Amino acid sequence: MDLSIIGSGYVGLVTGACFADVGHNVICVDNDAQKIKQLQAGEVPIYEPGLEEIIHRNVSARRLRFTGSIQEGVNNSQIVFIAVPTPQQPDGDVDLSFLEKVAREIAGVLTDYRVIVDKSTVPVKTGEKVAESIKRYNRHGANFDVVSNPEFLREGCAVADLMRPDRIVIGAQSEHAVDLMKKVYEPFMAPILVTDINSAELIKHCANSFLALKISYINAVSAICEASGADVEKVADGIGMDHRIGRDFLNAGIGYGGSC
Repeated sequence: MDLSIIGSGYVGLVTGACFADVGHNVICVDNDAQKIKQLQAGEVPIYEPGLEEIIHRNVSARRLRFTGSIQEGVNNSQIVFIAVPTPQQPDGDVDLSFLEKVAREIAGVLTDYRVIVDKSTVPVKTGEKVAESIKRYNRHGANFDVVSNPEFLREGCAVADLMRPDRIVIGAQSEHAVDLMKKVYEPFMAPILVTDINSAELIKHCANSFLALKISYINAVSAICEASGADVEKVADGIGMDHRIGRDFLNAGIGYGGSC
């Protein structure tokens, strides 16, 4: 399939490279001219195990290319993925300005049906806002569907997480959009959960929150172990052997972090 990824940062670049590696034709778009120049020259601006090799392999195979033009990306793809930053503002709210700008730019060049997929971490109901924005600013009356397809990548394991996912979440209102998304992910042979858009957006936040909860919990247990002379590793093993809980993310340490 012909795909474009708008935003060639951590999520966008890894996603685009891995999509190309399973046979899709991918255009990665970014408004940072220097980054595009680097990528076109074969320089990968981020480190992730295996990523550089995947990019070089698929650029050589002509399945992956880079551009600064949203119009080029949209015009030459069936599905347009948005993977732009949604940083936290000083008051704790989410800054959706990058996403809103991209939605308007897509609207300005959209002439035929496309599936517009949000991979960014966003508040619930953002998909509705994206759809409203594209409809408002599109002068050609083009049909489109908006889909939520959250990412669940870990820094340092992103390529492995994308190539061997636990599940794929597709939030959509259109059966046609769902069918196209299933074709995108068919090579990954992972379970696919189809939901409405709002549920898909909330799944991402709930997954993040639950993992943070496990880390915070075991750190609280660690303090109890230190005070009582118990071994936190053994306690974590004993808890984690319960299949309802699991051992993952029960490692006491400095905490958790990351952008999304």
